[in-house]
Amino acid sequence: MRQFIVIGHDAPTTPDFSLDDIAGGAGRLDVLCRCVNSAFFLSHDIREDVRVHLVLGDEYTVRFEGSELRRLNPDERSTAALIRKALEKREEAIGHMPAESSPGVSIRRMGFETTLEEAARDATVVELHEDGDPVVQVEPPENPLFVLSDHHDFTDEEAELLAAAADERVRLGPEILHADHSITVAHNYLDTAGYSRY
Repeated sequence: MRQFIVIGHDAPTTPDFSLDDIAGGAGRLDVLCRCVNSAFFLSHDIREDVRVHLVLGDEYTVRFEGSELRRLNPDERSTAALIRKALEKREEAIGHMPAESSPGVSIRRMGFETTLEEAARDATVVELHEDGDPVVQVEPPENPLFVLSDHHDFTDEEAELLAAAADERVRLGPEILHADHSITVAHNYLDTAGYSRY
């Protein structure tokens, strides 16, 4: 299982946003949508052994489960619609119990710290950091969990939580990449290391 946590610092926590303005009025939700698409889409297929956790405003986490996903299309607007549909179910998410909004998409009343703790239980937490070891020199973990931020840097608190939880610290290359591009490079790193896509 490959997992990705993406923190959306300005992301909406209610469904009251327009699908026609996800790059502005929806707190750069477009960045999170691109991350979802990079995590799942192949040329003519979907990666089933992938799970994505979108942390929205440190209040809710929308989870995408590759093995159960339906109606995910490779455009940002339709991905944003799935996130909005999940937010419409937020009142049904009680405690940490999920509310499913569509096949493979659910919402939990959890912020970053709890999402990280839960996702890390059966995973190797990989911190992407410019001072990390070059990824090509690191043996790929069997069940990696990559943690990324949106267009903002991690807050000091988030960075501390991640550093404490990380099993490995790596850098993907000599340049700092966008979050969605980092996901694509991470997949390539795992794919070319002999891992099958399922």
